[in-house]
Amino acid sequence: MINKSTLLTLSQQGVFFKTSLPTFLIVKMNLIQQNKKPIWQTPWQYSESIFIVLGIYLVGVALQLFLGTFKFSNIVWPVNIIVGLTSLVFVVLLSLKRKSHFFYWLSAAPLSISLIALLIMQTIIMGLTPQISGQLTERPDVFDILGFTRMTSSWPFVLTMFFTIIALCAAIVNRLKTPIWKDYAFYLNHVGLLVFLFAAGYGAADMKRYVMYVEVGNEIPEWRVYNDKKDVLDLPLAIKLNDFVLEEYAPKLAIIHRETGKAIPYEAPVYFQIDSLKLRTSIGDWDIEVHEFIAEAMRESDKSYRKVPMPGACPAANVTVINKKNKQKYTGWVSCGNFAQLYMPLTLTNDYSLVMTRPEAKRFASYVDVITASGQQESAVIEVNKPFTVESWNIYQYGYDTDTGKASSYSSFELVYDPWINLVYAGIFIFSIGCFCMFWIGNNKRRKGKND
Repeated sequence: MINKSTLLTLSQQGVFFKTSLPTFLIVKMNLIQQNKKPIWQTPWQYSESIFIVLGIYLVGVALQLFLGTFKFSNIVWPVNIIVGLTSLVFVVLLSLKRKSHFFYWLSAAPLSISLIALLIMQTIIMGLTPQISGQLTERPDVFDILGFTRMTSSWPFVLTMFFTIIALCAAIVNRLKTPIWKDYAFYLNHVGLLVFLFAAGYGAADMKRYVMYVEVGNEIPEWRVYNDKKDVLDLPLAIKLNDFVLEEYAPKLAIIHRETGKAIPYEAPVYFQIDSLKLRTSIGDWDIEVHEFIAEAMRESDKSYRKVPMPGACPAANVTVINKKNKQKYTGWVSCGNFAQLYMPLTLTNDYSLVMTRPEAKRFASYVDVITASGQQESAVIEVNKPFTVESWNIYQYGYDTDTGKASSYSSFELVYDPWINLVYAGIFIFSIGCFCMFWIGNNKRRKGKND
């Protein structure tokens, strides 16, 4: 029988290509079979890593089923930093043991790749599944029970993140045992990723989120918010709302069926937005012409409006509608109405009416003074996608009284406290620099190879 060394030598020299391809393939299969390592025999590779990672996931699923979502309130400061430092110390102590197969496996690529693959899979599920907050519904479905709708607080995700951080620590410690400073790209890449995962994962426990409602013109700043249990909390910052501004798009005209309220054509409803540059349009069998549009109008009589810029005013338009088939003409005022005035449609036939939709918000902003417990006071304009940051708080424009619109008596703000956010950004920055360095080093090696 041909032994392993003979097979390898003959295979490398291509001897069997000189005889016959089937003979060569048979010898190759025998060589692969002899090289195959039994599972769970050290050193562990991809097979063992995949099984262990799947076991971690199944443990997370079991905890999710029995305990529900992971409660980050259990690892608030300083517990989170203690857990992180304990994990690092455990890895360092493990690295001191000579020829530790377990530490070698913990710091090697098979485990890291398996964990990252599981994280990617969970991230894809999170992207495809609507994420919700708050309590479970009375009749949760299977996605709620498995934690897919609250992925970042599910036990499988938390455990995967924890072991990924452990593996990153082991990889860094293993390289630092015999540091090669030419591998600076590796250190930047892995340290940046470790800082990002630690701050975003463990730091999530210290994140707080509240909604504050502040009345316009109130001389007393608002400090109070409500938690999930509807208890009143005093925050270390206050907001005084000096003014609230709402800009709206022009309203739209539509022809609806009077009984169903559906716009025509039913298969593709048409909504005509009033525009000073385009005052004529057609919807179905009807030609529409706008003679006059008033953005802030008050009803003057039962069927007419006049311009009155004051709280409670609403859009109104004087229009003429002509039926293309019978040339029947209808002229009158239409208005969408609001909290102070009833809407006014223009009746066309027994089946159809011309109506005006409520104007949509284009921009809304709050002019505020923000006061902190430390005595800091700043003025700011807060609007959607333009938050204001003070100390470790981010203040977002959240909403307003949509029923009253421009006359809203309050503005609501979402206040997010995240003391770890700067560390998250630092981790992303370091990781990005590491990636850039790895590409740069690889590009230089390719150029040197071509020159040689």
